[in-house]
Amino acid sequence: MLITNARVATLGKESRLVEDGALLIESGKIVEVDTTAALLARYPEAERLDARGQLALPAPLCGHTHFYGAFARGWAYPGPAPTRFGEILERLWWRLDKLLTPEDVRYSALVCLVDAIRHGTTTLIDHHASPHAIPGSLDIIAEEVVRSGIRASLCYEVTDRDGEDLARAGIAENVRFLRRLQAEPHPQLAASFGMHASLTLSDATLAACVAAASGLETGFHIHAAEGVEDVEDSLHKSGKRVIHRLHAAGILGPRSIVAHAVHVDESEMDVLAQSGAWVTHQPRSNMNNAVGTGKVEQLLARGVKVALGNDGFSNNMFEEMKTAYLVHKLAQQDPRAMPGDLVFRLAFDANAQLARIFWPRETFGVLEPGAMADLILVDYQPTTPLSAGNLPWHMLFGYEASMITTTISAGRVLMHNRRLLTLDEAEIAARSRELAAKLWQRAI
Repeated sequence: MLITNARVATLGKESRLVEDGALLIESGKIVEVDTTAALLARYPEAERLDARGQLALPAPLCGHTHFYGAFARGWAYPGPAPTRFGEILERLWWRLDKLLTPEDVRYSALVCLVDAIRHGTTTLIDHHASPHAIPGSLDIIAEEVVRSGIRASLCYEVTDRDGEDLARAGIAENVRFLRRLQAEPHPQLAASFGMHASLTLSDATLAACVAAASGLETGFHIHAAEGVEDVEDSLHKSGKRVIHRLHAAGILGPRSIVAHAVHVDESEMDVLAQSGAWVTHQPRSNMNNAVGTGKVEQLLARGVKVALGNDGFSNNMFEEMKTAYLVHKLAQQDPRAMPGDLVFRLAFDANAQLARIFWPRETFGVLEPGAMADLILVDYQPTTPLSAGNLPWHMLFGYEASMITTTISAGRVLMHNRRLLTLDEAEIAARSRELAAKLWQRAI
């Protein structure tokens, strides 16, 4: 396929803006990037997709999300509003996940996959929980991921909060799915070993997870130091701060993802850097839960690898970028904090490196020969000059979600002219409303 008549923003180390550009795609990868005239002359018989002057960008990636939380949207659960993060967990998320049936798991995932395609996000790292529908839950999600056309890394959230038997079931689901993908690899699927957080994991369960993961060539995906509750619990259990406790247990390493890390001190930052573990930053969630603002620039300065997730908020990663750009300035009372080019490096360069943990042979986050053909077309008509150098600030101040018209993953068109091609959005929304209403009723 030859995409023609685009303003191609390549991003990457040598970011370019190719006016009246074109991209040649073969076997799911970008083969050439040049002007439309040059590629039409070289490949006159190629199937064409006319971008009609739209901006072509690498598709966004998401470093941490929760498909299972989709049915929480609009749920006015009974009782007074929570006053702290721990109450939010107990009264919302730990009530919702216990109510999920296998069909709920399926449609929660589908709702989020539709949302991802609409917002151009083609690679996601998910963290799943459904305590009373554990066995096979990752297969259900994987089936819909494959159908959607995007790619996702999946894991199951091991926790002690629902008892020893369900903790063992969570461990087993991680092991089973990891072994399934080792035996039957799929280009759209990957896996890690999921765990909830230090505050819901005993030393025995941490050890059991490490033992179960041995030999599976995997890392862990865990929340850490999201709220002060996690820090207080870790100090009470072990006398260690969260990152030190997890490191001592063998959880950290270059394939592991630590979500949030809001409440970490400098010694913990050094351990994260030395271990090679990834930290994902989710500013919208942190604001919503009032847990604080992640110390992203401090983490980066101490050598920690930081990427950008959404923690189950919409898969509009440009909105996550905008939030990151603004909230750090407010938190630090410094307009120099979190500049736009750094936000873009987190969202594209760092997230692309994180994705290579799971798809090590592929290149993401750029439009250049050899990279995966993951891209979006954006109907953005700038009112001021646009260049490769000022693109981040155009996207942060001028772009709106409705401007994405086309989403392409591995060369496959998933949405064209704002119409989804792989999923029935109307059917999914209708069935999701029915299932969510029943779940809310069960919660009363």
